[in-house]
Amino acid sequence: MLQFTRTKIILILLTCLAGLVVALPNFFSKETVASWPSFLPHNQLRLGLDLQGGAHLLLAMDQDEIKKDWLTNLRDESRKALRDAKIGFTGIGVQGSQLVIKLAKPDERDQAIKELNKIRQTIGSAVLGSGGYDVDVTAGNDDGAVIVKPSEAGMRARISNAAAASIETINRRVNNLGTSESTIVRQGADRILIQFPGLKDTKELKALIGETAKLTFHEVHPSLSAEEAKQTSIPTGYKIYPNDKDEGGPSEYLLREQPVVQGEDLADAQPGFDSRNSEAVINFRFNQVGARKFANFTKDNVGRPFAIVLDDKVLSAPVIREPILGGSGQISGNFTVESTNKLAVQLRSGSLPTKLTIVEERTVGPSLGADSIADGKLAGIVGGIAVIILTVLAYGTFGIFACVGLLVHLIMTVALMTLIGSTLTLPGIAGLVLGVAMAVDANVLIYERIREELRAGKTSVSAIDSGFQRAFVTIADSQLTTLACAIIMFWLGSGPIRGFAVTLTIGILTSIFASVTVVRMLIWFWLKAQPKGRIQTVPV
Repeated sequence: MLQFTRTKIILILLTCLAGLVVALPNFFSKETVASWPSFLPHNQLRLGLDLQGGAHLLLAMDQDEIKKDWLTNLRDESRKALRDAKIGFTGIGVQGSQLVIKLAKPDERDQAIKELNKIRQTIGSAVLGSGGYDVDVTAGNDDGAVIVKPSEAGMRARISNAAAASIETINRRVNNLGTSESTIVRQGADRILIQFPGLKDTKELKALIGETAKLTFHEVHPSLSAEEAKQTSIPTGYKIYPNDKDEGGPSEYLLREQPVVQGEDLADAQPGFDSRNSEAVINFRFNQVGARKFANFTKDNVGRPFAIVLDDKVLSAPVIREPILGGSGQISGNFTVESTNKLAVQLRSGSLPTKLTIVEERTVGPSLGADSIADGKLAGIVGGIAVIILTVLAYGTFGIFACVGLLVHLIMTVALMTLIGSTLTLPGIAGLVLGVAMAVDANVLIYERIREELRAGKTSVSAIDSGFQRAFVTIADSQLTTLACAIIMFWLGSGPIRGFAVTLTIGILTSIFASVTVVRMLIWFWLKAQPKGRIQTVPV
């Protein structure tokens, strides 16, 4: 029935008032809003790259490095699997894009393949189903040879996982800079798109995301130096790493390739100063697993050096004076205050799974964004005036009620977007305009249904009540269809497409509230204001 209780009226009015208060800061400059009392809202809609300018970077992942690191891990896993199964081998090494294992006893090949199959991982999930294995284990052409090779599906999954990990790491690094308005999405198989609204200088940004920051702790060879290893032969399981220092210490170190502790075991890293010489250092702390590994290693190697390696370069190689049981320490070197701050951010955010190369860089000037905003305002004003004129001409007094509903719809949409911290872009403005169109369409459906009820001979009040009730089914059907499209766009889309989907979804919800609830309440007030609550004609 066309009735509104006092409680319902108060709730509707309070909702509209709350929306107006939350949306109000968007209609004033940042300087004006900053001067407001603290009890008033200060949040404003954030503008996207296309509206306020900023930086646009396109990064490419190094697929060869991903494959190389994977083959190295497979080599270590295969060596451990064969040793645990007590299967001897005379050689194991990477040849091209595969791992070749030569067994000591050719008749153990079937058993070796069986054991090596255990290191394979299934691709997919229990819900979506398995897509095969990430590694193929086959017999080689030579007797006693086994080939371990990444499958094509496994490589695609590996690249996809590396892209997801890179996006997460870059997000953490960027948030440490305070630029949380950035958009970081995947493009294609191995590329990552980064957009930073309002960022003018990309130098610091490129330095921050251009390094993998892969931190590892390695055992130094107890008796052989890098120079001696070059003259004779590098022992199995060891590798030569260059020294990152400009002066002091050897130029290269011979380190065990398998790290004692990896950067993934870091719980925190903060810049600081050495209390002894005021030198800039990085204070680090391991998690529980890393602390236990580091404690066991330092207990067994007191008096021997160990190396701290960053991106395959030795930062320092201190001597273990006593067991380090607390799970914390510091990294020293030729650091400046700026470099310690940057490196601490990188270490806290985690290492990138592979090197990223900038393949496209451009800057969008704020003047272009200002032009877009000006054009958008002009289009909105012209379109709004046209909608108001046409609606009032078509539906008279009820058309005025519909225009009030449109105003409520816009205010509520802006308020909700501000509350959830949405970023407004040009596609978002398009979603906003489409929301206005849907709100108008809802009122048109209601009013046309009222006209049909009047032509059917119903009384004015009965026609209005039936018009709202019967039109609601059609409105709900059309809005739910649009909502389904918006959800799919948000699920499968990225960047501006998601922004459009978010704005469209909010517009759907607010249009139903404004058209069905607010306009209906205004008509109810109008009916109450008529003499004795009776009317002869309906102005539609």
